[in-house]
Amino acid sequence: MGQQSLIYSFVARGTVVLAEYTEFTGNFTSIASQCLQKLPASNNKFTYNCDGHTFNYLVENGFTYCVVAAESAGRQIPIAFLERVKEDFNKRYGGGKAATAVAHGLNKEFGSKLKEHMQYCVDHPQEISKLSKVKAQVSEVKGVMMENIEKVLDRGEKIELLVDKTENLRSQAQDFRQQGTKIRRKIGVSRGIPGYSSAAAAAYCI
Repeated sequence: MGQQSLIYSFVARGTVVLAEYTEFTGNFTSIASQCLQKLPASNNKFTYNCDGHTFNYLVENGFTYCVVAAESAGRQIPIAFLERVKEDFNKRYGGGKAATAVAHGLNKEFGSKLKEHMQYCVDHPQEISKLSKVKAQVSEVKGVMMENIEKVLDRGEKIELLVDKTENLRSQAQDFRQQGTKIRRKIGVSRGIPGYSSAAAAAYCI
């Protein structure tokens, strides 16, 4: 499984992103942020499918853990990643500065940890797939809510997901926001553009 299977991750308190990491540029960061605004506050797991990628969220005790992944990564890898990130984050910041940190205030120290967890999960897919805890979580589907991502985001237009590999792999969140404005960060694509193939999206609640 290639490194591109896990594309972007963040940890947020409510709707405030405290730390994030990616090696790509594109509008997926904006889409992930917009989905965050729409998530129910209750503890749960959510996955939105869009254009061959999944936007996976784990909401627990006021904090949200997110990872954007290629559909080829399946369900177990993203869930295992989110669980690892949650456990690490709670050990480091539980009851501490995570409760008062400003936007991106933990990016310098925890952004690199997100990278490490990404790398571990994509490098050890067999080990991850054998975790009974993860398998149980994937199988315990309480319900399926079919809903396209455009409806979730209250958009009347189709969304085309853009993911570009950056030349500088050490780029962190600020670098991506700066570079993203220079590349292409258009969130919606109007109907009727030649060659555009619409993507159905579904949301799964676990």
